[in-house]
Amino acid sequence: MTENTEFREGLDELAAHYKKVIELLGEDTDREGLLKTPMRVAKAMQVLTRGYAMDAHKVLTDALFREDYSQMVIVKDIDFFSLCEHHMLPFYGKVHVAYIPNGYITGLSKIARVVDIFSHRLQVQERMTLQIRQCIEDTLKPMGVMVVVEAKHMCMQMRGVEKQNSITTTSEFSGAFNQAKTRQEFMNLISH
Repeated sequence: MTENTEFREGLDELAAHYKKVIELLGEDTDREGLLKTPMRVAKAMQVLTRGYAMDAHKVLTDALFREDYSQMVIVKDIDFFSLCEHHMLPFYGKVHVAYIPNGYITGLSKIARVVDIFSHRLQVQERMTLQIRQCIEDTLKPMGVMVVVEAKHMCMQMRGVEKQNSITTTSEFSGAFNQAKTRQEFMNLISH
């Protein structure tokens, strides 16, 4: 998003709440360095949660093409950033998506856009993995879909157990990916 970004309704109210939060933390919101912080945080939160205002199914259908290709299509190493709904701290990593077309394909960038939409909401990694798979499955009606998400969670790194090097991996699959051989082919292809 750029300087000309249009923000959603409620921005001023959100900034007022952040000002109160900063005061409750014991800070002086009239201090020079904090004068504009409530509005900056409100704008940042609207950017970080912009996925609520987007339709992932529409993104896919806007670039839907009839094609007889019926082998695995993989988009891997899709970077993402999200906010954990439990602590509102970031989690981030990579998403790998595969689908086997059943008469229709979509623009490759649209797969990354779907990841972007679901990651820009308050999330848990497990639900996000499922939502990405369901969206692609419901919209493209492929022979199968598989999604693998690998992420680091700041809520585990900065607080609680404070484990800086842990990575959480989740997967969701359907259709042709219910066969171990097909899943293994996908895993082999994304590991290179």
